[in-house]
Amino acid sequence: MIRLLPVAAALAAALAAAVPAAAQSADSRLTFTFETGAQTGAVMVALYADEAAYESGAPSRVARVDVAAGEREAVFENLPAGAYGMKAFHDVNGDGKMNVNPFGMPTEPFAFSNNAVGNMGPAKWDRARFEVSGATAQAIRIR
Repeated sequence: MIRLLPVAAALAAALAAAVPAAAQSADSRLTFTFETGAQTGAVMVALYADEAAYESGAPSRVARVDVAAGEREAVFENLPAGAYGMKAFHDVNGDGKMNVNPFGMPTEPFAFSNNAVGNMGPAKWDRARFEVSGATAQAIRIR
């Protein structure tokens, strides 16, 4: 029991120090502005809070940008500060899914945070990863 006291004290101190950081990060706002070629359909946006989620396709938040109605931005409010990655595609025909050819290659435009480019597949986390702290914005070209 005596050995656990220093560990518990250190954990309590770490948690107390983390409270102000968590309160500050609640003000974080992330804005993606999308540049699209077509003025139809919608951009479907998935935001990932870590590499495992990014690689497995389990987003922490999603958004739909109605391009046909003139929208161009996806805004995520109250994000904890930290590393994030984003995947998006332009659902040009409005069918709610990313269309692919018979070989599984996308036939609708897509993009990643940092305008990262993949090599024979989606951009990897290390290319798409970016930090959010306070107000953060990226202009994304959908191609």
